Amino acid sequence: MEITERTLAGAWERTATGHALLHEVGLPPVARSRDELEQWAGRAEGAEDGELWLLLDEDGTVRGHDGPYRESFATRDLDQAVYLIAEAVMCRRGGSVEEVADALERIDPAWGRRFRSGGLDGSGTVEACGRDPLEGLAWIAGSWRDQDPYTTLAFFRAAPGESVDSERLALLYGADPAQVAAGTRLKDLQALDGGRAHWDRQWESCCFGRAGEWTFLLHHESPPGAFADKEAYAALGIKESVWLTATSAKAIYTLDYIRDGRRVDDDWGVLELIWYERGRAPCLRGGELDFLNRAVRRAELDHPELTSTFELYFHALEESLGLCLPRRDFAEGEVRAAYWAGEQS
Repeated sequence: MEITERTLAGAWERTATGHALLHEVGLPPVARSRDELEQWAGRAEGAEDGELWLLLDEDGTVRGHDGPYRESFATRDLDQAVYLIAEAVMCRRGGSVEEVADALERIDPAWGRRFRSGGLDGSGTVEACGRDPLEGLAWIAGSWRDQDPYTTLAFFRAAPGESVDSERLALLYGADPAQVAAGTRLKDLQALDGGRAHWDRQWESCCFGRAGEWTFLLHHESPPGAFADKEAYAALGIKESVWLTATSAKAIYTLDYIRDGRRVDDDWGVLELIWYERGRAPCLRGGELDFLNRAVRRAELDHPELTSTFELYFHALEESLGLCLPRRDFAEGEVRAAYWAGEQS
């Protein structure tokens, strides 16, 4: 059945009147065109963060907008639309993620399962993490927000059963060939001149290596040899890459995921991590990155002890994509490192 404004309003009214937690909660405003939505946006300076707005397309697609601009879901399923509206209502009321899950479960047990799964259908059994997330990728999330140890955390993965050579990758980006050949470690760079030389030159350096299925390259500003040799880059066999970039002075933190030569982003472009709020899916519901929504929800439920949303997000990246960095190697200075070739102090 094609969704109309009348059927949507009727379905919401039946749901709201049938559950005490939704009594007197009206249907969010429904725009019939993007022009109308933009007009609302022009008058919405006082709108609250996270307020849900709806756009109803001519074909019956209901589009949820977190504020006037950012689309959070799109569905032609009436029951799904009602659930997503109720989820937004419960999240806006505040409380922990567990409390939101419990509230939705009291309205409808299936809704509770759906919210806990992080997906749209609530299917599948997800096992609890059962380990310390700070021993994986999340350990670096806090310092990375201050661009320490590096501004850019880049990860590269080849086809299954193959690997991306970390030394070749570092050389391609401009690492000093002599230091790469010598097996220079971070502690070697830090030891020069009692560490002062590295303190002055750390913006000219990089760290690289492999962790799990991914090869990593950490650096600050654009490397001098980045993509200079496209054929050599293609020969590395890279199928996927993930770029995490921090600009702390501007509070801009981004995620860029490339797979088979195209950005995976649901037409959102590079994702800003600052958009993520605990209890709210960071990516388009049901979209290409819905796997990350599911992983984030599991991180929230499994690790209420994590107070930083960046730590939760990084743990979700580890769980969903397998990203990780060797914490001990960085702490002990054993990670491979080099300065950019030709850079002078």
